[in-house]
Amino acid sequence: MLKTSAKEFLVGPDPENARLSRPVPGIDQDGKTIEQFVVTERPLTIFLNRQEIVTAMTIGDHPDWLAVGYLLNQGMLNKDDAITGIDHDDDLGIVVVRTERQTNFEEKLKKRIQTSGCAQGTMFGDLMETFERVELSRTAVIKTSWLYRLMKTINTAPSLYLKAGAIHGCVLAQADRVLVYLEDVGRHNAADKIAGWMFLNRTEPADKIFYTTGRLTSEMVIKCVQMGIPILASRSGFTASGVELAQRANLTLIGRARGRRFIALSGQERIVFDADPRSVEEEDRKHLRKGAEQNE
Repeated sequence: MLKTSAKEFLVGPDPENARLSRPVPGIDQDGKTIEQFVVTERPLTIFLNRQEIVTAMTIGDHPDWLAVGYLLNQGMLNKDDAITGIDHDDDLGIVVVRTERQTNFEEKLKKRIQTSGCAQGTMFGDLMETFERVELSRTAVIKTSWLYRLMKTINTAPSLYLKAGAIHGCVLAQADRVLVYLEDVGRHNAADKIAGWMFLNRTEPADKIFYTTGRLTSEMVIKCVQMGIPILASRSGFTASGVELAQRANLTLIGRARGRRFIALSGQERIVFDADPRSVEEEDRKHLRKGAEQNE
């Protein structure tokens, strides 16, 4: 089995960044004085060239990846677009993505609808047009030994998820190696950051695995398919529309992945059963105490 650790991530969580969380005094159930870390939220307004697109609430790290990934996943950036610049003003809370291609999405913005995602995620009515055209790799596989290894690595890596709770994490992996692990107050933001990182680093998706701490909803399935990633896994559960869309796209959808257990409801042919579940330790619930259960 491949060896990996949090130190080997290309990009990983930064729980010690003072901008991302802060301590707040309080009391616990016994009336004892405690200090609880809470994650920060700040608005970030995304512009595409001269047009304001959306304001998202975010923890504030990697605004360039978040902006590019959001625009990609909303169909406003094409995969062959040339980005000429990304300007971020932290004081004003804005990020501007500039492209060679002229853009105008006034009509498309009128179609914006509210979704079930956290942190006021949005999607657009015509996203399904691109969704239907995506063909995911049929040769990609996920070995159960990889899945068990990934879950253990993700669950034990230092993160805001464990430090403060009230946050979601998303992971891009190859085999059983975590490449990128990013967090945000909404799972859609974390997913968009990964999409932006992949675009700017020209990362091929066909042999990748996407993992999220959040629910497997229709929006998460759509984002994963748009990124071209054939395998989506989560420690949480499914929605019926998420499963239906995954089956339509032939996306491998794995949920309730905890310890030695998981459930696959779509794309089961990509799963290679090479590990005996009885040899896998049950999940250590210590890592749940500071946040994981808050994200269910």
